[in-house]
Amino acid sequence: MHDHAHHQDQSVSTLRLAFFLNVAFTLTEIVGGILTGSIAILADAVHDLGDSLALGLAWWFEGIARNRPANERFTYGYRRFSLLASLLNGVVLTAGSTLILTHAIPRLLDPQPSHAAGMIGFAIVGVLVNGWAALKTGRGSTMNESVVSWHLLEDVLGWVAVLCGALVMQFTNWWWIDPLLAIAIAAFILFNIVRRLWKIAKLFLQVAPEGIDVDLLQKELAELDGVEGVHHLHIWSLDGEHHVATTHVSIAGDADPRAIKADIRSRLATSNFDHVTVEIDLDDEDCSLG
Repeated sequence: MHDHAHHQDQSVSTLRLAFFLNVAFTLTEIVGGILTGSIAILADAVHDLGDSLALGLAWWFEGIARNRPANERFTYGYRRFSLLASLLNGVVLTAGSTLILTHAIPRLLDPQPSHAAGMIGFAIVGVLVNGWAALKTGRGSTMNESVVSWHLLEDVLGWVAVLCGALVMQFTNWWWIDPLLAIAIAAFILFNIVRRLWKIAKLFLQVAPEGIDVDLLQKELAELDGVEGVHHLHIWSLDGEHHVATTHVSIAGDADPRAIKADIRSRLATSNFDHVTVEIDLDDEDCSLG
């Protein structure tokens, strides 16, 4: 128990450190992008702003998940708040990326000189800062830390691209590379936002969780000992990781309802179903939902 609490405290501490580091660097990027005249750095600042929001929300919800159990108002707990947070994050990133595109596209048509040496310096710092944060969170054991680590690795790749572009501009007059990088980064952000928002929409619409074959699951439950039929099976997800299931099960008169419920919960537990409701229909009952 003590070891589990230690890992949770370490997870929150790691996310908090990565958050403040990313926020500080994002603010530095905005100043650096203005000083160097690089719209690519400003585009990456928008990307890092999104990661800062993701880090901050991950840190916040990690604490909420630990300290706020389900109650009479939020009977499933607070996990579903992460969907709202992701939606807000997507709106902020969409606005920021659109703003970058409105500045980058005209610059691509009429390239302006950028301070390549300054861009190289910022890019090197960006690779080091985000690389260290990705390594730190990548060693964590929680899902939050894992997701954040991948976000930071994307940042590292973005800064490597900026570094390569700045090196080319340092020895050439190909100033169009800077707005081209900005457009590529903004497009990458928007592409991922669309994917994320579609996943969020499916969760709000209570679509069956990805990777779970509902027909196969219903067949497996129907083949359990003492079960004569399974109907009215509904499954959905609270946040993409923790799932809910309700079902009606027809059983023979001599079957043990407790044992059948235990078997069903045991089977569903292997697929991250945290909330399972089983309604038992005896053989002499006529269920209107069947």
